[in-house]
Amino acid sequence: MSTEIGQLVGQAGPYLTAAVVAYGTGVLTRAESAAVEATANIGRRMLQAVWHRRDDQSRAALESAVADAAAEPEDDDASAALRVQIKKALREDEELRRELASLLPSGSTGTVTVTASGTRAIAAGGNIGIAITGDGHDVPRQ
Repeated sequence: MSTEIGQLVGQAGPYLTAAVVAYGTGVLTRAESAAVEATANIGRRMLQAVWHRRDDQSRAALESAVADAAAEPEDDDASAALRVQIKKALREDEELRRELASLLPSGSTGTVTVTASGTRAIAAGGNIGIAITGDGHDVPRQ
């Protein structure tokens, strides 16, 4: 289950960051805005779901983590502190895990689709370093 929570928080990370950057500390109480991109609105909905299921002490910790992440969106430590708060909530509430997972776009399941197009093209699902096809086409002929 810990792996499942880690994956969920990893997938939610960009949405949470976008929401915090777009809304700041108001993300916990603000309504959806058509002017804000869909990514930020998904993150806002996730944070609000966590917020509404926490006790006063946990809400204060979440609010503090959101404030730190909003103040310094490029600070990896602030983002990590926010993720820790989300993980704590997810460990304690299975229904919340399902709710947050349902908010993620269906393409966020961890699968990657890669398409190769064109003559001698290859496809890879990430940085594979040097790709050698072995066709010898680029080797100078004597």
